Amino acid sequence: MSNNKTACVTGTDRGIGLALTRSLLREGYTVYAGGIMESNAEIDQLAAQFPNQLHAFVLDVGSDESVNNAASFIQSKTSKLDILINNAAILGDTEKTVKDELDFDEIQRVYNVTALGAIRMSNALIEPIMDGGKLIVNISSEAGSIGNSGREAWFGYCMAKAALNMGSMIIHNQIRKEGGRVLILHPGWVKTFMSGTWNEAGTYTAEQAADNILKRIEEYKDTLREKPVYLEADTGKELPW
Repeated sequence: MSNNKTACVTGTDRGIGLALTRSLLREGYTVYAGGIMESNAEIDQLAAQFPNQLHAFVLDVGSDESVNNAASFIQSKTSKLDILINNAAILGDTEKTVKDELDFDEIQRVYNVTALGAIRMSNALIEPIMDGGKLIVNISSEAGSIGNSGREAWFGYCMAKAALNMGSMIIHNQIRKEGGRVLILHPGWVKTFMSGTWNEAGTYTAEQAADNILKRIEEYKDTLREKPVYLEADTGKELPW
């Protein structure tokens, strides 16, 4: 990747979002990093290490107001974005099946953040995106693949990622007329705090997952196709919708 480019990354509090932010900064990008935490020591350290290159802000992608405030902040500093990486997501319950008492309010929260969050960000920033690199990257999951589904639970997360994939398709159908692209990436099984506590069971560290994501972005960032690219970030294999 080349220098003098701009990127916006969501969900940068920790994990993949933080790792993507760090890697993009090292590649010379000016990064607009949105996270839910008002105070983040690691982001502060990156800001000190990369002065005038990292612009961090508080962002709740589940809130219209927060997203609009973030878009205003970004557009006060730049008129062009080379890439938007929609990474922010929440997991929700992964154990209850249709035979259990389901928390539908929680399922809606997961959907609001994990599916609609990326649509909110894309909508709010579509002008600088289309004036810049015309590239949106949505971090999805194999959990959103209907043709590859074997789970009996995970209602909120699986349904939200499937909806994110459909939203990605709808956005791509519009912006590809002007050279825009949407890239959908499954990062693989990542060691993460996503369930609320640290889970060491994943295949990849956040840094490894971020490296895989950036490799696929570099590989496909200039590829204009009829449908969005939907890939496993680690192997490059296309996923079934």
